[in-house]
Amino acid sequence: MILADGLEGDRGRAGKRAVTLIQQEHLAAIGSYLGQGPIAADILRRNLVVSGINLAALKGREVLVGEAILRFTVICAPCSRMEEALGKGGYSAVRGHGGWCAEVIRSGRVRLGDLVQPVD
Repeated sequence: MILADGLEGDRGRAGKRAVTLIQQEHLAAIGSYLGQGPIAADILRRNLVVSGINLAALKGREVLVGEAILRFTVICAPCSRMEEALGKGGYSAVRGHGGWCAEVIRSGRVRLGDLVQPVD
């Protein structure tokens, strides 16, 4: 369930960074930059992993994710922990591929396999 302050059970906060999303395709790209296979999504600590849609093209737009509506706000920039989590070069590998932050416009249930699509 996505609530006003983010994913239920997460340590989220209301506002422009309530929910974080990353494209599945970028996990393979990040791994490739590091000379390995796709990295595990949980290493990046994003709330949702989606595929088949260009998240960057949705900046500022309202997006239906399951029953919830999100508005994509800013890029999820990597932090210094990426060097610890992924090894040398981890920060640079994630830069530009770390996903997006979103604010919650409407709370709602989200399930595995739900569509992610622009509202407008």
